[in-house]
Amino acid sequence: MTNRRNLQTFVSRMTAAMLLVFPVAHAQSAKPADKVLALVADVPLPGPAVRFDYQSFDAVNGQLYIAHMNADQLVVFDVRGRKLVANLDGFRRVHGVFAAPKVHRLFASATGDHEVIAVDTQTLKIAGKAGPIDYPDGLAYAPRQRKVFVSDEHGGVDAVIDATSNTLIIKIPLGGGAGNTVYDSVSGRILVAVHGVNELIAIDPATDNILGRYPLPGIENPHGIALDGADRIAFVAGEKNHSLAVVDLKTMKMLSTYEVGDDPDVLAFDPGLKRLYVSAESGTVAIFQYGNRKLTLLGSLNMPHAHTVAVDPETHLVYFPLQDINGHPVLRIMRPADQK
Repeated sequence: MTNRRNLQTFVSRMTAAMLLVFPVAHAQSAKPADKVLALVADVPLPGPAVRFDYQSFDAVNGQLYIAHMNADQLVVFDVRGRKLVANLDGFRRVHGVFAAPKVHRLFASATGDHEVIAVDTQTLKIAGKAGPIDYPDGLAYAPRQRKVFVSDEHGGVDAVIDATSNTLIIKIPLGGGAGNTVYDSVSGRILVAVHGVNELIAIDPATDNILGRYPLPGIENPHGIALDGADRIAFVAGEKNHSLAVVDLKTMKMLSTYEVGDDPDVLAFDPGLKRLYVSAESGTVAIFQYGNRKLTLLGSLNMPHAHTVAVDPETHLVYFPLQDINGHPVLRIMRPADQK
């Protein structure tokens, strides 16, 4: 009995110590939905009422690209005119999308065909294809090297594509399934969240070599990533244990963890307002305010299938493609409730 009591005391003290190191924000402190985000419009989208996936915001041209995954279509939306530009066919089980407006390219991972498709954003015509890649998912573009880095979630690699010739260059073994892949414009590095080993991996896009592997304790199956480049912070979501990490990009150390909705997927960060949106497969969207190297939970809301989010850094409008509202897909546009 004494040994058991001592063990319980030890576990309690260790748990308390861990919480002091990595404070957790619980969803119970969430505000009502209308106190966080206000509805601006529900814009009808074409195609069947099936799953959407990643989005990419082109702030230069005012366009939003949306992967209508189970429709095999790529939606092009004009955010300034709030109207559909095009609905492109031929993107089988499209997952990731990434716009590179300076080179007039959009890259989309056609997971069903195990390839990445390059689209000319001026003509909206296919400019090239690259593969094979087992399960291409998230995408990042390194502008100086003109390379596309592709999360191969099932293949356990980050695939690298020459964006000029649309050819597959190399597959970088990660040691686990690839979550999201992003480009850090300040350091010039590629960052990849890796399932299983629960690490954030940094890659040099010039040499395609791994520069470092950084543990994410308490984050199971890290997947979604968003960056605050100005404050040198990364936000990484653990899809297996509804968790969120704040990582210092200077030291690559984890600062804190937070609780979010079940199975978090896509993250979006508004650099002007310093607000982070975490969308989960459960439909829960958690909204945090960032400041002083920590997050404060402003509140949360729940919408069916709201697992993907994008934000306009100029207008601060937030975009949620929802697959089934009264039998039809819509693009739900919302604004921060405290902003006019």
